[in-house]
Amino acid sequence: MKLCGFDIGLDRPFFLIAGPCVLEGEQMAVDIASAMKEITDELGIPYLFKASYDKANRTSAHSFRGPGMDEGLRILAAVREKVGVPVLTDVHTEAEVPVVASVVDMRQTDFIRACAVSGKPVNIKKGQFLAPGDMLNVVEKAREAASAAGLDPDVFTVCERGASFGYGNLVSDMRSLAIMRQTTAPVVFDATHSVQLPGGNGTCSGGQRQFVPVLARAAVAAGVSGLFMEVHPTPASAKSDGPNLVPLGRMRELLESLVEIDRLVKARPFLEDTING
Repeated sequence: MKLCGFDIGLDRPFFLIAGPCVLEGEQMAVDIASAMKEITDELGIPYLFKASYDKANRTSAHSFRGPGMDEGLRILAAVREKVGVPVLTDVHTEAEVPVVASVVDMRQTDFIRACAVSGKPVNIKKGQFLAPGDMLNVVEKAREAASAAGLDPDVFTVCERGASFGYGNLVSDMRSLAIMRQTTAPVVFDATHSVQLPGGNGTCSGGQRQFVPVLARAAVAAGVSGLFMEVHPTPASAKSDGPNLVPLGRMRELLESLVEIDRLVKARPFLEDTING
């Protein structure tokens, strides 16, 4: 599959979606994107910048949601122009789709049909209540909608971001990464939302960033086409999802180890594809 000008798949090095959880200003967004582009260029990792303009699903009504769509899209356009990287954001309503599509290169959503007919690549996140095998139906719905609109049906990726496990906790089942390959869509692992503790801090979600490297290494060892990680220069002062954000200054060493694992794993065929005969 071709994504924003580069080839992605299990036969290619993993690509990376990374940026702050929510836009906090143009300069910070440009600084993060620039730093990430420098690192990923050196390591040979295809890179997309990600940030949200409106966090509509915040735990508390008093939490920072973002700059809003108009200002947020302006910032994303500035990042793409100044840094020269593709940009990705979230959409929450059907009305937002055509406006957002005019600015960003890729979107991620649970809002399938409207995004499928936008003509943009879409990163479809598996619901935290959904079995990985059920993503077959989700991808089929998206592809049918794209085909009916006369668009390329092979512009979708599927993303694992943990499954609800009791109250305020998520677990990541690495089997799901292999199961979701059955969709034939490239599989992405969201390493930072997978360590989130939803509502764990009362008025906001908690998180366990110390386990981001653990789950990221496990996902790359299982075999993925892409990784998603939210980063911030100072997570303790981040306006959204601080407890599960990776410090920007630690991204290089994390990615260096992941690139080594990725090369090793993809040097041979995946045994799970043929072990049952």
